[in-house]
Amino acid sequence: MKLKSIVFFLLLGFCQAWSQPLVFQSPNKKIAVTLEAIDGANKGEWFLKISHQSDTNVSEILPKINLGLSRSDQDFSKELLFLKASKPKMITEHYELPYGKKLVRDNQANEVVVSFENPSKAKLNLIIRAYNDGVTFRYEFPEKKGSYVVNDEFTAYQIPKESKRWLEKWNTANEGLYAESSEDKIQRQEWCYPALFNSSDKSSWFLLHEADLDRTYCGTKLSNKNDSNSYKLSFPDPADARGTGEPKPTISLPWQSPWRVITIGSLSDIVESTLVEDVSKPTDFKTTNWVKPGKVSWNYWSSNHGTKDFKTVCEFADLAVKMNWPYTLLDWEWDGMTNGGNLEDALKYIHSKGIKPLMWYNSGGDHTWVSSTPKDRMLTHQNRVEEFTKLKKLGVVGVKIDFFESEKQNMIQYYLDILEDAAQFEMMVYFHGCLVPRGWSRTYPNLMTYEGVRGAEWYNNVPEFTYTAPEHNTILPFTRNVVGAMDYTPVTFTNSQYPHITSYGHELALSVLFESPLQHLADRPEGYYNLPDEVKTFLKNVPTIWDNTKLIDGYSGQDVTIARQKDNSWYIGGISASECKEVTKKIKLDFLTEGTNYQALLIADGKHNKVFDIQNLVVNKNTIMDVKLLRRGGFAVSLIPMEK
Repeated sequence: MKLKSIVFFLLLGFCQAWSQPLVFQSPNKKIAVTLEAIDGANKGEWFLKISHQSDTNVSEILPKINLGLSRSDQDFSKELLFLKASKPKMITEHYELPYGKKLVRDNQANEVVVSFENPSKAKLNLIIRAYNDGVTFRYEFPEKKGSYVVNDEFTAYQIPKESKRWLEKWNTANEGLYAESSEDKIQRQEWCYPALFNSSDKSSWFLLHEADLDRTYCGTKLSNKNDSNSYKLSFPDPADARGTGEPKPTISLPWQSPWRVITIGSLSDIVESTLVEDVSKPTDFKTTNWVKPGKVSWNYWSSNHGTKDFKTVCEFADLAVKMNWPYTLLDWEWDGMTNGGNLEDALKYIHSKGIKPLMWYNSGGDHTWVSSTPKDRMLTHQNRVEEFTKLKKLGVVGVKIDFFESEKQNMIQYYLDILEDAAQFEMMVYFHGCLVPRGWSRTYPNLMTYEGVRGAEWYNNVPEFTYTAPEHNTILPFTRNVVGAMDYTPVTFTNSQYPHITSYGHELALSVLFESPLQHLADRPEGYYNLPDEVKTFLKNVPTIWDNTKLIDGYSGQDVTIARQKDNSWYIGGISASECKEVTKKIKLDFLTEGTNYQALLIADGKHNKVFDIQNLVVNKNTIMDVKLLRRGGFAVSLIPMEK
């Protein structure tokens, strides 16, 4: 199969009888999108198909994407008459964010708008974009008035049965494990976003997600319950959030759906993509200079009731001071603090040390069973204004809000209400027990990070994480962390309720591998104080925001090595999930600046998994570093340019 050069105006200038498919390409011509009609009994039904040209092959990665919606008043999935298609429009964008895997973003796409009408003459538009790193599409009802319930969305991705897939079973907190499956062991389930697939010929990868979700819709998930190789978008379960909220969204015309996002390319294209934020609404914040990413000391992992203890809070403030981290988080139960002081005493102590506090809240309301306090202080606009006013006076700069337990439309509205009210007080926000990112960080730059991941907290919850974490950690950079910030609460050297079997090098590498503008480093103070000086220095200096991100090598579930750039310096993190053997990696540094030498601090696995092998080297872009990883091992590198 070969991709043909497309002359857009010829292919798009067809008549209503629909004599041939509509085909158009990404600007780099590596991705082709085709819109076709289904003939015969299903006349008036439409579908997309997508092909990708890799370095070695051209693959039809998605042979069929079913389309359509059902509204409470009428159907928009069958008997749709093609009206017209716009000429391709070039989308060219340049923007910046105060954090993320890449601060400066540039993207290009070809956009086509296809117009249909149903037998009642009601209009439906399909807006399709082909980017160099993927395809996005959304529905639009262009008519000017009317309010309706959307009964169903028929978007469904038909996956070739031979495709490998990495999927997480649906759960409202998005805290499950990803599992690899192939043709002989496909389960029929509901699945979380994002979902990773390797094409049947192994040459191309694609990641399914959604973006630019707003108040006018609910979050969706993927379901292959009816057909193991067809992943249909489905609405929230009625029982989510204790049965509160409507599972079907209500829309008012004119209306646009969220973008359906398919990131496409090599594994490096997937990891490095910013497509989810590229298609999301730009912010209207007048300034973001108060949005300040950084590392955070956090007492919950090592001491579940730590914030209830004034002395523990002070110890973690001291840890932040000694490690040059700007923040400490007061987690649940700060309203019941004893043992030498209360909240006001703790905040006074934290400020006296030059550290800024963040504070936890239960999202409250009838949607959660969790009674942990403080509860209900974020539930209404009036509650939030009162609480943010107090926090501002107390010098608190950010809030962590927990236990949302639903992606129904009313909960999406609640998330966005929180972000908008918080911004009025220049308050940063961290969502926990929540959905995965949908591009909101572009619209609301005060949204610093999300949980939405099975992170280190699970060492407190179940014994299985001890044994599943090594492989799980190598999957996340190719799945969950692709689509936005992920607060795994990494880098723990001591043990919590259940032990680690990852090496110290593996744990250190997570500070680079896992991207989160607020990076909550979870170990107890002595876990950091007892580290070698070079490792402490690394953890003091490693950034949480990046100018560039580059996948060096890896394969989901096996190993991963990522390099990230901040100013002229680079940091590398690499881990292995291997249970059986040690691994030696050859790390090429060809991404470094020509003619510049770098001071490299290589912190790798030592003789056993609780010691390091530390080397100081002088390297340049021609250097190939040999790094030995133990079983379930890892390494980290800092590369600082030397003065000429």
